[in-house]
Amino acid sequence: MNSKPLLLSFVTCDGVHLDNGSGKYYLLGIFSNIRGRQFPVIHPQMFWFIVLTDVAVGEHTLKVSLGIPGEEPVMHIERPFESKSPLHRIHLINEIKNLKFEKAGDYGAVVEVDDEPILVTSFGVTQ
Repeated sequence: MNSKPLLLSFVTCDGVHLDNGSGKYYLLGIFSNIRGRQFPVIHPQMFWFIVLTDVAVGEHTLKVSLGIPGEEPVMHIERPFESKSPLHRIHLINEIKNLKFEKAGDYGAVVEVDDEPILVTSFGVTQ
């Protein structure tokens, strides 16, 4: 029996840099909400940095969605990734461009691996 993947990190930021010499990731401009002066507002670029472990060996699918509960999501990411060992840490960098928010509110963010939710959290959009 395989255990559920473990989410070690879920960070929203302005940029992610990988230093090839050291293998370190540098996260720039970490934030957890967005403010807009008027709506709709378009956020030009953000990154969602996700770190997983305890993922069974093989091919998997990451899904991330963001939206107001009961409404159509404003964003949906679906991407494959591979695990070579459940002991490895898997770093997934997801770039989101021109994300449009029609209105202010508490948006729900859901992270899934192979259709199994591993995180449900909120992302505030305020005026």
